[in-house]
Amino acid sequence: MNTYSSPVAHSSAADRASFIRKTYFHVMLAILAFTGIEVFLFQSGLAPVIASAIMSVSWLLVIVGIMLCSWIATRLASSAKSAAVQYAGLGLLVFAYAIMFVPLLYIVEQTSGGGTIESAAIATLAGTAGLTAIVFATGADFSWLGKFLAIGAIGILALIVCSVLFGFSLGVLFSVGMIVFTCAAILYDTSNILHHYSEDQYVAAALQLFASVAMLFWYVLSFLNSRD
Repeated sequence: MNTYSSPVAHSSAADRASFIRKTYFHVMLAILAFTGIEVFLFQSGLAPVIASAIMSVSWLLVIVGIMLCSWIATRLASSAKSAAVQYAGLGLLVFAYAIMFVPLLYIVEQTSGGGTIESAAIATLAGTAGLTAIVFATGADFSWLGKFLAIGAIGILALIVCSVLFGFSLGVLFSVGMIVFTCAAILYDTSNILHHYSEDQYVAAALQLFASVAMLFWYVLSFLNSRD
């Protein structure tokens, strides 16, 4: 049974500020944990092994796997019963994304060098900061984006499945479109942080925002790598 309190938008200014600080602190922790896992995998020599293993199977299996992990992680992080379960959900998603990113990071490192990865990371963080500033400065509720994002996600998934089944490349324009899509997702997630999550849902809020930021990084990196 869900025992969450009312949306943080109905709370006092102090409580809202506390919720926002907790949420972004956990987003930062998730990003640092993701980075730490990647550094460990590459410095330990495990990255080439993982990249080879993932690239040897159908990308559809990878998509199904990450979707399943995301669903489980979201359910765990949204649990109102246990903080430990919520953190387990966030940790699961960070770990799953770290593994999923290994092949792309390995390819980019081999073909374009580490500078491309650093540029993509800087662009992602700058873009996220800018989108966050828009939401906080305007106070606008972007929850109306939810239905468009849901419809878009179905179309994107169908396009990816078709590309795998029929062996065609999605190309640079797809990466550009996905950058726009994930920017809209960040607007949506940030707006929900201000307006729709309850005070004790900061882990769930952080998970959703981290997922969007991670996917923005993926497509910015893909775009930059395709131009080299």
